[in-house]
Amino acid sequence: MKKVSAIVLGAGSRGNAYAEYSLNCPDELVIVGVAEPDEKKRNLFAEKYHVPKENCFAGWKQALDRPKMADAAFICTMDEMHTQPAIQALSKGYHVLLEKPMSNTRKECLAIERAARQSGQVLTVCHVLRYTSFYRTLKQLIEQYAVGEVVSVDQIENVGYWHQAHSFVRGNWRSSFQTSPMILQKSCHDLDIISWLIGKSCEWVSSFGSLRHFKAENRPKDAPDNCMEGCPHSGGCPYYAPKIYLTGNTEWPVDVLTTDLTPEGIKRALKEGPYGRCVYACDNDVVDHQVVIMEYEGGVTASFTMTAFTTDRSRQLKIMGTKGQIIADMAVKEVSLHRFGEEEIKVPVGLSEADQFGHGGGDYGIVRNFIGLVNGEGDNLTSAAASLQSHLMCFAAEQSRLEHRAVSMKEMETEPETDC
Repeated sequence: MKKVSAIVLGAGSRGNAYAEYSLNCPDELVIVGVAEPDEKKRNLFAEKYHVPKENCFAGWKQALDRPKMADAAFICTMDEMHTQPAIQALSKGYHVLLEKPMSNTRKECLAIERAARQSGQVLTVCHVLRYTSFYRTLKQLIEQYAVGEVVSVDQIENVGYWHQAHSFVRGNWRSSFQTSPMILQKSCHDLDIISWLIGKSCEWVSSFGSLRHFKAENRPKDAPDNCMEGCPHSGGCPYYAPKIYLTGNTEWPVDVLTTDLTPEGIKRALKEGPYGRCVYACDNDVVDHQVVIMEYEGGVTASFTMTAFTTDRSRQLKIMGTKGQIIADMAVKEVSLHRFGEEEIKVPVGLSEADQFGHGGGDYGIVRNFIGLVNGEGDNLTSAAASLQSHLMCFAAEQSRLEHRAVSMKEMETEPETDC
């Protein structure tokens, strides 16, 4: 298999998550360029992956204005910045690994899918759950007719109280207007994996949810704007920033705060940056809980719950069929199959070298699959065409939530006149 060369546009957490593959499998992937506006992050990335100085850029436009310098482009910019680099990279002959969501607007998602289809290049959307051993085990059981015909699927995404505070209250994805609605940014993974398991087209979507807790009216009396200003509620507040970030850990989520990961550097970042703010004094507007009800072709139904109010970060699901049920927990990689009238059995989930990577091994699995596709091998499980349905379902869910009505997926398939 030919070694694949790649440039990475966006050297944050996700850019590093995929580039990391090159350090573990240097015979398969090499990173030869990076574009990142944060100079410190750019320099650290270049040093880690041995990127030549002449291939380090402050912005994606500079990188893509250069003659094609690699086989592939990993696009890991912010959500609202995906479309232009994706389409331009395809037009220059790059194969594209595109971080989810494809875009934060329906019109641009449709445009990316069209550009990918017309380019003849590989474009893989980072719906990494499809590439995990956990979900592949569930898909195999369904395809083996282990529970008969699937009638209904329920999935819960436990975001975790501190993760909600980090990413969606204090962090980059706190504003649906600046980036994406919560259902699109965080949970397009979930609507994608539910649809993949069911294997049918979604026809109707209905959704409810709101920002319930992380708002000014729930701010304790005398709480300062920043946790580092001597908050009198620090002892009893689970969101007190030092409890989350000053633990001795210097990996995610702490490495998002600053490139200076000394205790003094982290404290300074908390005092001066957004991650030290009181969670009840932020400019967030994304929901902290949401449910989605879906009806698929043939009457198959599914429900999805996203909630911040959990102690763990995991996905749990129940698959109900005409001949039995499956109960599964991704956090502990447990799958139980109970066919009607028979004893319940535990189904083994295979472990592999991929498991040391994020998203249950999905970050590793998607890069490995992408490299194969660039070499003309394998199936593109999360092509733009395959991923488009779940994106449109997210837009339908948000429209349903805001308008309090069921939304037909046929509404989502037409080209909107404006970005929505």
